[in-house]
Amino acid sequence: MTSARVLVIAMLCTGLGIGIGYAAKPQAPGIDVIRGKPDKEAGLAALVAAEQLAGSGSWELLAVGRVYYLSGDKAHGQALFDRVTATKPAGSDWQRLGAIYAEAGEAAKAEECYQKVLALNPKDDTGQAEIGAWYLRNGQRARGEELLAMALQRHPDEMWHYVRAAEALLGVAPGH
Repeated sequence: MTSARVLVIAMLCTGLGIGIGYAAKPQAPGIDVIRGKPDKEAGLAALVAAEQLAGSGSWELLAVGRVYYLSGDKAHGQALFDRVTATKPAGSDWQRLGAIYAEAGEAAKAEECYQKVLALNPKDDTGQAEIGAWYLRNGQRARGEELLAMALQRHPDEMWHYVRAAEALLGVAPGH
């Protein structure tokens, strides 16, 4: 076979591979997914599109699951959470999931997630401050102060640790 033929075959194979890869990627539907539809129908259609685009991304699946969970479809949301936690979730996955449960008013589930964060990342002062603030907001001041003390011991001049404490103690929702 001549080198020209090999080159042509290689180019065809590359083009075919790119085409297959592009076709396999979910295509975003654009604004038509919501345009002109009633709010609930449009919202659910947008959520279906988001779930398809999320693929296997843990933060993405948690974000989509959050909307399902908080909008009333707890079973679908929980199924997405379970997908994320069935593998080897990072501490940040547990922290995001804990925040979702906290937002849903499910303190026991939130605390379970937060305990996993602390066990996985015992030196993460940002996590300690955020979780400490959650404990303060939930009437467990001693545990909250303990975690904030650990965070501030590691980084005493971290402004965000003080902001988290202030939010919790002054009844302000946590900032993002």
